[in-house]
Amino acid sequence: MAESSMLTLGHARSLLVDSSVYDSRIVETTKDQCFVGMTSEVGEDMLPKVETRVILVGEAGRNEALVKALQDINTPFIKTDNVQGFADGDNTDFETVFVLTDFSSPDYTYLYKHENRIIGPPVVLHCAAKEEPLHFSCRPLYCTAMLNLSLCLTGFRNKEEMKSLVNLVHHMGGTIRKDFSAKVTHLVAYSTHGEKYRLAVCMGTPILSPSWIQKAWEKRDHVHFHANDEEFRTEFKVPPFQNCILSFLGFSEEEKVNMEERTFKHGGQYAEVGDDQCTHLVVEENSVKDLPVSPSQKLFVVKQEWFWGSIQMDARAGESMYLYEKNDSPTMKKAVSLLSLTTPTSNRKRRRLRDTLAQLTKETEISPFPPPRKRPSAEHSLSIGSLLDISNTPETCKALAESSKPSKSSTPVVSKQSARWQVSKELYQTESNYVDILNTILQLFKHPLEKEGQVGGPILAQEEIKTIFGSIPEIYEVHTRIKNDLEELLTDWSEGRSVGDIILKYSKELVKAYPPFVNFFEMSKETIVRCEKQKARFHAFLKINQAKPECGRQTLAELLIRPVQRLPSVALLLSDIKKHTSDDNPDKITLERAIESLKEVMTHINEDKRKTEGQKQIFDVVYEVDGCPANLLSSHRSLVHRVETIALGDEPCDRGEHVTLFLFNDCLEIARKRHKVINTFKSPVGQTRPPPPLKHIALMPLSQIRRVLDLHDTEECVNAFALVVRPPTEQENLLFSFQLVGEEMVKRDWLRTLCRHVANTICRADAEDLIQCTEPDSLQVTTKDMDSTLSKASRAIKKTSKKVTVHSYDYNWQLLLSTPHT
Repeated sequence: MAESSMLTLGHARSLLVDSSVYDSRIVETTKDQCFVGMTSEVGEDMLPKVETRVILVGEAGRNEALVKALQDINTPFIKTDNVQGFADGDNTDFETVFVLTDFSSPDYTYLYKHENRIIGPPVVLHCAAKEEPLHFSCRPLYCTAMLNLSLCLTGFRNKEEMKSLVNLVHHMGGTIRKDFSAKVTHLVAYSTHGEKYRLAVCMGTPILSPSWIQKAWEKRDHVHFHANDEEFRTEFKVPPFQNCILSFLGFSEEEKVNMEERTFKHGGQYAEVGDDQCTHLVVEENSVKDLPVSPSQKLFVVKQEWFWGSIQMDARAGESMYLYEKNDSPTMKKAVSLLSLTTPTSNRKRRRLRDTLAQLTKETEISPFPPPRKRPSAEHSLSIGSLLDISNTPETCKALAESSKPSKSSTPVVSKQSARWQVSKELYQTESNYVDILNTILQLFKHPLEKEGQVGGPILAQEEIKTIFGSIPEIYEVHTRIKNDLEELLTDWSEGRSVGDIILKYSKELVKAYPPFVNFFEMSKETIVRCEKQKARFHAFLKINQAKPECGRQTLAELLIRPVQRLPSVALLLSDIKKHTSDDNPDKITLERAIESLKEVMTHINEDKRKTEGQKQIFDVVYEVDGCPANLLSSHRSLVHRVETIALGDEPCDRGEHVTLFLFNDCLEIARKRHKVINTFKSPVGQTRPPPPLKHIALMPLSQIRRVLDLHDTEECVNAFALVVRPPTEQENLLFSFQLVGEEMVKRDWLRTLCRHVANTICRADAEDLIQCTEPDSLQVTTKDMDSTLSKASRAIKKTSKKVTVHSYDYNWQLLLSTPHT
């Protein structure tokens, strides 16, 4: 009967194409996993041609769509309800293919036991839609949902479950590999542990849960469905914190809540510190000095970068790279103990104070032009204060640059630096810092975001990256060249060298690079905020990189504001250099042209970028402070904050004076409360405005602040802080100490705000490092008896002894420290 119902269908290899992949290890393991890698052309050359029989079994024969599909690909067929007459697995005369709709039926079991070829209806329909021959496999192949996929399984403990999943993969056209290799397209994992998981993360291989296979099998009758469709596959990604229980130490309450929410969102759980079930203790390494519990061997104690790195990669990062280790080395501690150093050769208070200030500013003195080296004996004979206060000079810089050349004199001559050189050096230092910040933006943020082959795919779209960073690369290139030219100029300095020529040289490039970035800066910030909210991986990327030392704990948006502030800063410095340039110096005129060229660049920036409200506040300050320099008014200057204080030292005014500090984005206006005016001067007739309540003392550029000191509260000193100041024409540091009055401003917040704007002015990222905590005793500062009757009487005597004319100190400070008109 079987013979009479058989049709001559042609040659087997001309109709059946084997699309499966051969794996020798799997073949040796089980018959279920045997694939033969063969194409029709290879088959015609290597195997004898045999007749093929396609058998539609039961429901398959009554499926009209299936019958039509076979007709469309010109494939004859036979319908039958009895497979036993055709189940001739050992028959070498025919190549028989059975089409079954149910791979769990008795017919399937019978055919499989007798080693017959079995396919499902979706295979036929798929081939008909593609207009290609039937796919052929030595395994039962129900559909092509996993065609060309090679899977590796890990973390399974139930062998029966694993065997069931392996069979489903084979039924959908996929292959299984025992060992993980580059040929594996997907890893199916039960947990985030194990070597295979780690390899998959490193190679960027998708890591999916077992339910991916099961859900794909449920869609087996959808002809056009493929398990590797990204939208479908994304649902089954193994989250980075699966089977992990995290606890967090050293974070603020707000940050802790945020991290706990993200832990749950990414498949993990969280617990309190010390919970026995906890698998990971995430530590804020900058604030945690000691662990409150002794970690067990099963507990990973990791830095916060591990947490954010896992979210960024969308996979659990390897803990070994992020283990938290307590560091007790002296280099990790702040040099607070050095603040109370005394000079062995002298106990005088002024010498001790000078030494302390020199030590405080040691880390903030940045210069590529170090002082000349002394003989070892001379170095050892110097006191700490004198060693730290050695100044750099143009001559010593030139001598250092030529140190490799033969020299007639053994020791270069040290002479006093000119104010013009000092301000030029400051221009170079801020330029160097600015270039470093631009380089940080590019190296830590832009380039990694643009990198191809990122684990987990691109973090941002190219359009978003372009919107955020704009013309930063062009700005970086031009300022790198400006920095190099300034360095060359200072290394071979003479008073006749032109600083203005360097700016004029690159004026056209500045005009081209700046306006596109500054005018769209608000859009850049908005894009950062939107992407951080919508894209967890970008949020994690920012968390990781913003915590690095190069960023100085500043956000990407805070770093990107530097180009907005840079050109006004350069213009101010050029004006200062011009002020210290003699009239017969040709650079005087060149500097004027350079300043005008910068103003031309700034005119290309939209006028609406200038804050009109900020300008109104500056006018209010000018009216409130008697003698306030007119050059405080600048289109690019804005008032940040004001604080009320009491002077604690002899500078910049007498101890006990009520002093108001006006913090602008680039300078600090220092004004004291006016003394009561004796009826010597009368107001002009018709005056409608009351006399100014404050008297101008100094307008100090923020770049002259070398260190901000947070003085610890003691019984004799409360709510005090100090500024270590170094004007360009002074050879030693000056100390300004104040006590905050009122409760409207927390001291720590005020100092952080001040340091942030100082860092912006000198183009440094590490604003927090400008703050130094120290004991007031080491600086001879006290607030004791500030409000006592005796103290008030003493101050009154000092005030009445002053002349009505302007004090010479005020006059000098106005000359030395006032910010030039822009």
